[in-house]
Amino acid sequence: MASVIIIGPAYPLRGGLASFDERLAREFQLQNFNTTIYTFSLQYPSFFFPGTSQYSTEPAPSNLNIKVCINSINPLNWINVGNELKRLKPDIIVVRYWLPLMGACFGTILRIIRKNHHTKIICIADNVLPHEKRIGDKQFTSYFLKSVDAFVTMSEKVLTDLRLFTAKAAQKIVHPLYDNFGEKVDKAEARKYLGLNINDKIILFFGFIRKYKGLDILLKAMALLKSEITNNKSEIPKLLIAGEFYEDRKLYDDLIEKYNLQSQLILRTNFIADSEVKYYLSAADFVIQPYRNATQSGVTPLAYHFEKPMLVTNVGGLPSLVPDGKAGLVAEPNAESIAEKIKELYNTGEQYFLPHLYKEKKKYSWNILVETIKQLAK
Repeated sequence: MASVIIIGPAYPLRGGLASFDERLAREFQLQNFNTTIYTFSLQYPSFFFPGTSQYSTEPAPSNLNIKVCINSINPLNWINVGNELKRLKPDIIVVRYWLPLMGACFGTILRIIRKNHHTKIICIADNVLPHEKRIGDKQFTSYFLKSVDAFVTMSEKVLTDLRLFTAKAAQKIVHPLYDNFGEKVDKAEARKYLGLNINDKIILFFGFIRKYKGLDILLKAMALLKSEITNNKSEIPKLLIAGEFYEDRKLYDDLIEKYNLQSQLILRTNFIADSEVKYYLSAADFVIQPYRNATQSGVTPLAYHFEKPMLVTNVGGLPSLVPDGKAGLVAEPNAESIAEKIKELYNTGEQYFLPHLYKEKKKYSWNILVETIKQLAK
């Protein structure tokens, strides 16, 4: 039986990367791979982590072999893990790369593994150049990339960034569907579960709140909508913000107060547990991604899975993932354009987009990702 080891976040860590790695492991298992995830005993030092907790409160995923052993800041640990994996001689290592901070750790582990002259190392590159730049980014990234045989990217932007560093084999695919959060729930049932008004117009901003995701731009767009729709307050959409602040929230609180937006917002700014994701996506009319810059977004395949039309901004790989006028609308990354496109979403109607969403989501297959990795490993 062929063997694969995935190196990256997984339970007991939480978040989109962990969910992705666990779902990928299940797909490899379906294809009869002996599959193990090597995850972190220490992913980030506590002073570096911007959220409230790195750890899940959900039950451990069933039928997955997860080894909690990598310390991202301990070079002796990197050597021990590298030697262990070198001896195991898996056929394929799949390693996630999303942050230069991981470059030294992963690059060292992989260099040791390569000495067995058997294992093929495939990187799934979420980012090559980070959203928020720091000293040493290019050096850490270069060190890491040299230890990899081939790459999978999920946007043209990441593939372009990758080519600044290496000409090694790389294949672009679309981010597979997040189909591991359960099936879509009836909108009325989801709103009842979350304590939301069944009759409100509700748009959703979902995920960690960081500057590049443009929530402040969306708040300004909400202020414009409020000032334009003065004759009937029930026509003003409510913005459901579901996700944890990964930076100082003062900027956002100040904007809410400045524009008196309290009555138009539903704030659920805690971490959203995996078991509750389906309710938030199902409760919304539309999903809004007002990003300043982007490579790809994990929210997009999530919206596809729950068949929610999207508004995305014309940055990075987002427009190619959400065909304008079909799976949703594309706005410019400014408040005026986003406000106009939100009105257009409601004027067009949720039902119009559904046939296009059904068609597009068929492209988002986990089997395609596994087959791509297998081909690159050859």
